[in-house]
Amino acid sequence: MLNKTFPLDHKSVSLLTTRGLTLEKIKEQIDESLDFFLELSRAQGLNIIKRQGHYFFQTKFTKLEDAEFCIVDIETNGSKIERHQIIEIAAIKVKNGKIIDSYESLVHTKEINPHITEITGIKASDTKNAPSLKKVLQEFKTFLGDAIFIAHDVKFDYNFISASLEKCGFESLLNRTLCSLSFAERSISSYRYGLSYLNDSLNLNPNATHHRAMSDVMTTYGLFIHCMDRCDASLNNVEDLIKFSREGKRLKRPKLDPLKVDEK
Repeated sequence: MLNKTFPLDHKSVSLLTTRGLTLEKIKEQIDESLDFFLELSRAQGLNIIKRQGHYFFQTKFTKLEDAEFCIVDIETNGSKIERHQIIEIAAIKVKNGKIIDSYESLVHTKEINPHITEITGIKASDTKNAPSLKKVLQEFKTFLGDAIFIAHDVKFDYNFISASLEKCGFESLLNRTLCSLSFAERSISSYRYGLSYLNDSLNLNPNATHHRAMSDVMTTYGLFIHCMDRCDASLNNVEDLIKFSREGKRLKRPKLDPLKVDEK
């Protein structure tokens, strides 16, 4: 998932994940020098490297056990980036199945809709002494680095954070992404794939508090590990995993909700 400002077209992005892209093809699509393009992409979380005369995403050659995945969740005071903002963010870094680092913060805001407070439990007064959005995003961007960005229904979290970075004067995100919901659809046969439902059916996070950022991150972590354990052994690198999560065959869903059947 690359933002609209990334200069390379869809076909070129696909080649960066597979057979590689020639220097000539890159130069046709960028206005700046190659070195500047590569450096700016790296600063935005995307490493592009040269191998045997062609350019690739580095993740094409990153083995799964060596990759750093960053599982992220945000809470916001509304769904419209033009009018709303992040009020809480949490993330963990995962390598070879183990948590190696974490980050979380409330974000200062003057107003939170009562409906949002009812869902999250977060009141505006709770954020009174929290750092500003700009400071939190700066810290988060440093924490994220070039890790693979994972979230449940990743488009919302990734796009909201990326647009928020731009609003605060930073460059947008270019990190490679993996959607844990899409990954689960191809790894687990489930009646539904909402995070709360999967937690109830798989007991991913026994202490879950749904719609709090770090709790949802830990539930997603449990789901990610559960799915990885069921992955095809032929997935050798990060790009193989991303492709499987997006294009692999979805598993057939049960006709009846097993949670409700068990209650009878």
